[in-house]
Amino acid sequence: MRRDVFQAIADPNRRAILSLLVHQSLPLNGVADNFRITRQAVTKHVKILAESGLVIVHRKGREQYCEARLDKLAEVSDWIEQNRRIWDRRLDQFEDYLHEFESKEKKRAKK
Repeated sequence: MRRDVFQAIADPNRRAILSLLVHQSLPLNGVADNFRITRQAVTKHVKILAESGLVIVHRKGREQYCEARLDKLAEVSDWIEQNRRIWDRRLDQFEDYLHEFESKEKKRAKK
């Protein structure tokens, strides 16, 4: 099952796992040691991250190692940038409207 990147980063535990894995590849137990949730819960979060393509899990001996693959976050970055441009434009229009309104109010006050 392929999961959506937005769904994967929606949970604070998954974002924390990603932040942890940015710095180093860790065994699943090493990831779980950094959280106050069960190992089973961490495993489920890692599974969701893996299904979204943000984490890969590979075996080294008896351990399962987790590694971040943050290139998928470009999808989120692109979406944010697109919406930032829309809101910048809307806020600029609103600012223009306020200046125009303020100018009209000053003219009325002078009369």
